[in-house]
Amino acid sequence: MRTEKDVLGEMDIPEDALYGINTARAMQNFDLGGRTAAPELIRAIILVKKAAAMSYRKLKIGDEKVYAAIERACDKALDGAYDGNFTTQALQGGAGTSTNMNVNEVLANGALLELGKKPGEYSAVHPVDDVNRGQSTNDVYPTALRIAAIKKLRELSDQCARLQTALQEKENLWEDIKKLGRTELMDAVPVSVGEEFGAYAQAIARDRWRLYKVEERLRQVNIGGTAVGLADASERRYRFDVIEELRQLTGYGLAAAEYPMDVTQNNDVFVEASGLIKALAVNLTKISNDLRLMNSGPYGGFGEIKLCELQQGSSIMPGKINPVIPEMVMQCSMRVMANDSAIGMAASHGEFELNAFLPLIADSLLESLSLMTAAVRLFREKCIEPLQVSAENCSRHLDASYAFAVSYIGRLGYDTVSRVVHENPPAEAKKILDDMK
Repeated sequence: MRTEKDVLGEMDIPEDALYGINTARAMQNFDLGGRTAAPELIRAIILVKKAAAMSYRKLKIGDEKVYAAIERACDKALDGAYDGNFTTQALQGGAGTSTNMNVNEVLANGALLELGKKPGEYSAVHPVDDVNRGQSTNDVYPTALRIAAIKKLRELSDQCARLQTALQEKENLWEDIKKLGRTELMDAVPVSVGEEFGAYAQAIARDRWRLYKVEERLRQVNIGGTAVGLADASERRYRFDVIEELRQLTGYGLAAAEYPMDVTQNNDVFVEASGLIKALAVNLTKISNDLRLMNSGPYGGFGEIKLCELQQGSSIMPGKINPVIPEMVMQCSMRVMANDSAIGMAASHGEFELNAFLPLIADSLLESLSLMTAAVRLFREKCIEPLQVSAENCSRHLDASYAFAVSYIGRLGYDTVSRVVHENPPAEAKKILDDMK
């Protein structure tokens, strides 16, 4: 064990641990038994730290050897060498300070090893004075969250594009198969199976576009603004260069926020992004539920489509196969909707110059993005692409309905057609209406 000190006292830290006393205190204080901070967020914070180290070394601010060692430590961390040391819980007090300090300590101790020293010898490389130089949790954490969100938004948008293509392929494949259209679950008018899937494709296309456009707001970052966006304790040269380094490291068109205090205080861009993910979840729920209904049966329901049979559906009813993928997608969508509510509540509590509840926003947003990306991919691969249509059942339901009645209104009038179909079964009603023309 090694002993580390802070203003609150001393703590024993495992000798081989790369985290330090701030992380250890957070592990005790926020022992929720839940998940740790999202790996994507940790990776983005490391990128911010690497960009800062590169800037200081390039601008010849501080000890060049120290910042070169921090860069090497960042590279090792990005390669997964220090994964077991990022231990802070996703939900924590302090607006993410514990997670920022966790990364600072791990990188400081990693840099110490690079310099041939032992973890905890902070006189050579200090977690705050060196790794966190010219920074604050209040500009590091929001910047990192934007970077992580952009990466995952692009992944989700790509999956939406693939789903849209799969739906359009079904639209073209089934454009000539007629079926009964339904409104309020009641018989309505004839449609084609292809037209229904074309409508689904249009909804997903809008989701894809919305997700693409929200990235514009996420690209504005407040790194260099330190505590409240006023750039206290950061050098002007660094503030401009660190964003350029981040652009190079991420490949994203990041830009300095026009008003850094705004980006530090306000989290409405995350509410906006979450709302657009929720819109996708709403569309996926609608489409999935339609497919469940059209697949229902196979003999006691609609039976108009055939979902891919993936697993046994019952421990007591032999041969039963359930629509498990649409059900899974709907549950993922419900979680996204719940996360959206949490993000909205957390963002609304950003009192004065900082939002203390940013960890909840980060955890909820990144979970929603991960869930939707995986759900959309599985929906396409296991549900949409192998989907089949029962043209026979589609035709049977259509022929057994009054869907034909609308076409007679122009010649015979609504009241006359309504009376005939109300008093006669479909086949008889059609014959009577034909005779009346």
